[in-house]
Amino acid sequence: MRWQTFSPRIALGLATVLSAALACHRGSTPDAYGNFEADEVSVSTQSNGQLMSFTPIEGARLRAGDLVAIVDTSQLALERAQIVAQQQATTARVAEAGRQIGVYEVQRGIALRNYERMQRLFEEHAATAQQRDQAERDYKTLVAQIEAAKAQRQSVSRDASSSAARVAQISDQIAKSKVINPEAGTVLATYVKTGEVVQSGQPLYKIADVDTLILRAYVTEKQLSSIKLGQSVQVHVDQGGGKLLTTPGVVRWIATKAEFTPTPVQTRDERADLVYAVKIYVANPKGVFKIGMPADLTLGPTPGPQPS
Repeated sequence: MRWQTFSPRIALGLATVLSAALACHRGSTPDAYGNFEADEVSVSTQSNGQLMSFTPIEGARLRAGDLVAIVDTSQLALERAQIVAQQQATTARVAEAGRQIGVYEVQRGIALRNYERMQRLFEEHAATAQQRDQAERDYKTLVAQIEAAKAQRQSVSRDASSSAARVAQISDQIAKSKVINPEAGTVLATYVKTGEVVQSGQPLYKIADVDTLILRAYVTEKQLSSIKLGQSVQVHVDQGGGKLLTTPGVVRWIATKAEFTPTPVQTRDERADLVYAVKIYVANPKGVFKIGMPADLTLGPTPGPQPS
């Protein structure tokens, strides 16, 4: 076998070409590093009971307004029926009290006329004081009975209103036993299964819109002056084999306080540096980017002043 040697000039030329090729393939040094995340929503139940149905599946897409779960409401329905019966009985008592007051009103009118007649006869010495006093007592007794009946009717009316409010409350609880998906997106995780007993406020599943992901990256204080809200940047994701996928993104949020560089982002020595977090919104209609995937970005030109 023959060994072929290269002159220093040829070796330097090959190294230069190789370096240029790698630089063209990888591009310039990124300005920041980070990981993709999404605006996740944890959907909970507002009722207590057994899950009669639960449809979310991890990885499935749901539309806003989809019925995804139903909690058993048998006990609530029985309680509402009982309170409705009590409400009907109370309403009947209110009506009865009203009729009784009407009877007392008629009797009071008769008693008032009799009392006035006895007063005239007493003044004309045609009736005794005892007759006048008896007529007065009859009239005042009916007045007191009317006031008592009105108070009773008011009390019964309050009971009826309380029963109506309780019926409305239970009806609201029954309505909330149906879990409605709040926004369109992909189910990231489920925490329960059909048949399990759940409590109010317990998370059922987690959903997020992965058609647009957020790259949370970190820039240094020196870079902070060169990045603005609404600025377009280039996001790069390593596809393996030295290949990069580049896509545009838009800066939507910039932290107002510095923090130490997160552990997964930089090397051990660089973690002590203070950086500012930024959020880059990146379109992901084909689902190429995944939550947690690392990426880096190159800052583009900052937007100029907007015309007034």
